[in-house]
Amino acid sequence: MNRFHKYLSISLLTLSLSACKEDFLERQPPNIILESQVWNDSRMITGLLANYYDRLPAHTQIDIGWTEFAAYDEAMWSGNNDGPNNIISYGFDRWRLWDYGLIRDINLALESIETKSTALSAAQKAQFSAEFRFLRAYTYFELVKRMGGVPIITKQLIYDFSGDPSSLQFPRNKEVEVYDFIASELDAIKNDLGNAGSNTRANKFTAMALKSRAMLYAGSIAKYNSRMGAPIATPGGEVGIPASRAQEYYTKALEAAKEVIAGPYSLYRANPILGENFFEAITKKINNPEIILAKDFLTAKDKRHGFSYDNIARNIREDNLSSSNITPVLNLVEDYEYLDGSSGELKIRTPDDRDYIYYDNLSGPFANKDARLYGTVIYPGTSFKGQEVQIQAGVAVWNAASNNYQFVEGNTLGSLHTDGRLLTGSSGPQRSQTEVSNTGFYLRKYIDPTPLSSTRGIRSDMWWVRFRLGEILLNAAEAAFEIGQTAEALTYVNRLRERAGFPANSLSSLTLARIQNERRVELAFEDHRVWDLMRWRIAHEVWNGNPTNPEAMMYALYPYRVIRPGDPARDGKYIFVRLVAPRFRAPRLFQMGNYYSSIDQAVINNNPKIVRNPFH
Repeated sequence: MNRFHKYLSISLLTLSLSACKEDFLERQPPNIILESQVWNDSRMITGLLANYYDRLPAHTQIDIGWTEFAAYDEAMWSGNNDGPNNIISYGFDRWRLWDYGLIRDINLALESIETKSTALSAAQKAQFSAEFRFLRAYTYFELVKRMGGVPIITKQLIYDFSGDPSSLQFPRNKEVEVYDFIASELDAIKNDLGNAGSNTRANKFTAMALKSRAMLYAGSIAKYNSRMGAPIATPGGEVGIPASRAQEYYTKALEAAKEVIAGPYSLYRANPILGENFFEAITKKINNPEIILAKDFLTAKDKRHGFSYDNIARNIREDNLSSSNITPVLNLVEDYEYLDGSSGELKIRTPDDRDYIYYDNLSGPFANKDARLYGTVIYPGTSFKGQEVQIQAGVAVWNAASNNYQFVEGNTLGSLHTDGRLLTGSSGPQRSQTEVSNTGFYLRKYIDPTPLSSTRGIRSDMWWVRFRLGEILLNAAEAAFEIGQTAEALTYVNRLRERAGFPANSLSSLTLARIQNERRVELAFEDHRVWDLMRWRIAHEVWNGNPTNPEAMMYALYPYRVIRPGDPARDGKYIFVRLVAPRFRAPRLFQMGNYYSSIDQAVINNNPKIVRNPFH
């Protein structure tokens, strides 16, 4: 190209650009969203909210931290390696949380809606602001139940690069101040939340559900911490709630719970088969009036998880890898009472303990049990996804010469004995093999019955329930009981028990121990157990690290088919053996320093105003 043609080409290009409606160099890039666009588009704000809901802190739920289901006394680990079976003691940082990144993002959103959302109506701004404040209150509750008092930050903190960070350094608020902040925030926003009828976004009933839970925690800490021989507290109140506040908090918990109970929710009762009904009460997404707030997943949008893949019972798994990691323990199973009101301890030995009780079928010991057991646990003789979960440890062969049984267990799942009948079930249990139950039980609650949901390729979109009416009734019952309204408390507990198959008004009196057990069996595997024991200040007694303490040890139940020719009353029947779970390594040990988690040293280094928690 000669010089003339070169300049002509440049001139034409310049003319072309200058003739455009806007300067090419000043066009907005199509792949960048401006702040002004975000805060003036309700769809974008909704998308941001979805992100923040997804980021809400959790200790144990089906898409994150679910291995911790096996870390306490609901289940043990039957997967590869020892996992939670070998916890010598709970670390002081185990429940640590200091998520001020989410708090900062929420504060930024609140300020931006106030100052930059010029295209939104006043009602839209109020609704979005209320929803962000709900998420912030939820996050502060997750912080305070782990850490005690934390700094309450409600404005965006911006460093001025002066070299002096003191403007960013805030001391911890008192524990009581954080609970009061949560309550006042939820009261302030409940009528602006909107989202009526939603169970995946917060509405006024969701706000009151959170308030009922938070105030119940505050009340029980105020009451039971003060009753300890040496109450856990710091001089500045960062840890510890005055006992004088207990009645107030219980009253607030009851009032909030009653608002929810009077709302549009009802206990799920669609299935006349009570055990299946309870399973559906937590897992069914369509026409489920019990669910108040859930974290949802959707296979079609590739928002799914592998909980069913990792925890489905061994012989009905749909993939050739993984299964059966979380397996419930006998400790939990025996806390489900019989429907006649008798203790839930399984009847597997005669009253004089001289012989086994012989059952015609594998489900015999579980007959007439609280239906919540079936909805939570797969026990011997039951099915899932229309298939029998084959649970049999082996055979018990009678030795007349020694006058006892010899127990034979197969090394191969689904193997046959020399008599041509089943030796060891295709779902075990087995003592040392992994990815098959070592306890004699499998998890039912939260396992997805949808075809192919336990495969790596499909996975599951089973949701995680954050609040449901079952919990709120128990919150109301406990709060009412604690302030002396026992008759009212009984009505709430009996509603849940009636759904589980007990007669109407099956309880005529109530104790705290009874309420504690009702929470254990109703809310198993819903991330309540450890927090309940902590707020009641009994975790160090229940899990005391003593191998002679049956609550600190995890137990299994192994069924055997009896081979005793010539004795028709026993031959071919089933007996059950209670034993320490074979792969369980160390008794649970909860120390005083576990009631409040340690604060990371990096946090203290960055902010010298932060005081440590007791025992750390």
